[in-house]
Amino acid sequence: MSLSETDLRAAIQRELPGVRADLENLVRIPGIAFDGFDHSEVERSAEAVAELLRGCGLEVRIVRAGGQPAVIGHRPAPPGKPTVLLYAHHDVQPVGDLALWESEPFEPVERGGRLFGRGAADDKAGVMAHVAALRAFGDELPVGVTVFVEGEEEYGSDSLDALIAEHRELLRADVIVIADSGNWDVGVPALTTSLRGLVNCFVDVRVLRQAVHSGMVGGAVPDALTALSRLVATLHDDAGDVAVDGLVGRDAAEVDYPAERLRHEAGLLDGVQFMGTGRLTDRIWNRPAIAVLGIDAPRTAEAPNAIVPSARAKLSVRLAPGQDPQAALDAVTAHLHKHAPWGAQVSVELESLGAPCSIDARGPRYDAARAAFREAWDGVEPVDMGVGGSIPFIATFQEVFPDAAILVTGVEDPDSRAHGPNESLHLGEFARVCLAEALLLMKVAG
Repeated sequence: MSLSETDLRAAIQRELPGVRADLENLVRIPGIAFDGFDHSEVERSAEAVAELLRGCGLEVRIVRAGGQPAVIGHRPAPPGKPTVLLYAHHDVQPVGDLALWESEPFEPVERGGRLFGRGAADDKAGVMAHVAALRAFGDELPVGVTVFVEGEEEYGSDSLDALIAEHRELLRADVIVIADSGNWDVGVPALTTSLRGLVNCFVDVRVLRQAVHSGMVGGAVPDALTALSRLVATLHDDAGDVAVDGLVGRDAAEVDYPAERLRHEAGLLDGVQFMGTGRLTDRIWNRPAIAVLGIDAPRTAEAPNAIVPSARAKLSVRLAPGQDPQAALDAVTAHLHKHAPWGAQVSVELESLGAPCSIDARGPRYDAARAAFREAWDGVEPVDMGVGGSIPFIATFQEVFPDAAILVTGVEDPDSRAHGPNESLHLGEFARVCLAEALLLMKVAG
């Protein structure tokens, strides 16, 4: 006998305390896939996720393709029913400066209806939303389910393509739910329908074979830091729009971002203005953006009175939907060589790149998702939104499974502070996300 919507609501409420306890246990595992961290914790995180999925009656395996461990759990579909792939990731970002955290990052703490801790939102809550939906159905699961929980998403998903290729038939599904995005606001659900791509690269500037006395030759001989500063300044025009030929953009946002809301959510200081021109949603979703993430140079406290011979900067280039990542790298490289000041020697080294994506969110499966959101949020209409960040592997799923409906959902809200200090999960929204996923499985089955 299939469960009713009323049954599902009651089941989610019944399961939420246990789901939260298991989420807190996951948050306590510092599973960071970056180099230099204890990767045994990533292994421990994968084992914990595998045990959770086994408890939901799935056949589970821990897999890898040269990188960190991923977890795949599977339960076949009832006759004539579709299969849904539920994606999340169990690895987390490094915590950064501990002094900026108000509580220990790997000891979950509730404050003001939010659960604070690294990974509480991104993306261990995504894992637990899948678990909550499966527990709510128990043995009455109306669809086939494959749960795919990656172990190195924050580090770039380097082995994901190989994992998908190796386990392609097991991962094949009619609907793919990517639980790694967010909602429009607390109380307002959303489907993410576009994400920007990414090129991370290093630019090196050299002007001298070695450091020389700044007084003896200063005024005639350029220093590498000034040359680098002038070079990266050419990446934007005076208004702050990206000034690199060959980077594409589009004006396609259907909603706008209130300026004061963005100022608050970004933590913009009083008097600091926005960069660029046009609607804010176009600037942060549908156009390229370039940021200088870091510079290698002498520390001021240790810098001698000498002209610096070389300097390096790390650039993050976000790509609008429709942009080819390799073409973007070529365009940025050509721009940097063209604008090298005073004949400085410039070289560009790629760190990573990822494709943007755009999703045509029309059809019955997307209608089912929106209906599930409306019911979980008590009649609030979901927003179709873009995201300025990047999840490059979505383009891989689109290529490998072209007939699947890809639903990009998530548990985050504008105050979640994913990747930053004091990351948190809004517990009320998390309950709605769990209910929405259970309702989605029920509606997809129908």
